[in-house]
Amino acid sequence: MAYLVLVCAIAFAAAPLWIPDFGGFDPDRFPNPQNDPPVQPAGYAFAIWGPIYLWLVVSASFGVWKHRDTPDWTAMRPALALSLAVGAVWLAVAVQSPIWATVLIWVMLIGALVALMRAPLSDLWAAQWPVGLYAGWLSAASFVATGLFLAGYGYTTETTAAVTMIIAATGLAFGVQWRLARAPTYGVAVIWALIAIVVQNGLSAIGWLALASCALMVWPTLRALRGT
Repeated sequence: MAYLVLVCAIAFAAAPLWIPDFGGFDPDRFPNPQNDPPVQPAGYAFAIWGPIYLWLVVSASFGVWKHRDTPDWTAMRPALALSLAVGAVWLAVAVQSPIWATVLIWVMLIGALVALMRAPLSDLWAAQWPVGLYAGWLSAASFVATGLFLAGYGYTTETTAAVTMIIAATGLAFGVQWRLARAPTYGVAVIWALIAIVVQNGLSAIGWLALASCALMVWPTLRALRGT
């Protein structure tokens, strides 16, 4: 399993090489084109994928080197391998079908959260922290994708989708971070996404909601940071 996680992590990190110009779902793939949707963070925020890719590869490499058969490392590997394997094909799916990409990003999130819950308490920098950053960003991205789907297919307005998804994402993230006293990187990734939503929307009602959500997430994140 240690080698499988490493292969999946490398494949996941290499995916942007084959889909280099991906900048989010094509607005015209939706019946109601999603041009500049309020639920989506400002474009700079997606640069977080660089550190995520690199850290996951380093983590998997360290796992092969030092913890191939360590039981508490083995426990997180099946869920993490599943999440990373789905992630390796996600970009190729996303350019074709926002619906299936939304389904798959939830699979990625569930796998990442299970892996994070099972991550070892030894070598935090190599297990809990990189998986936490990955799961935190997916916690935001999954709700963003869902918001785009809801508004893009006319199930709700763009504003309602943004408000609903920000509240739901913050609720999930607060609960996860409160439980995980050793993975402040999870909350850092969520805060990063929320700040980018503030930047995207300015001092509108959605911007203020995202800012308040960001302030709320600081509490469990600092609590986790003190627990490391």
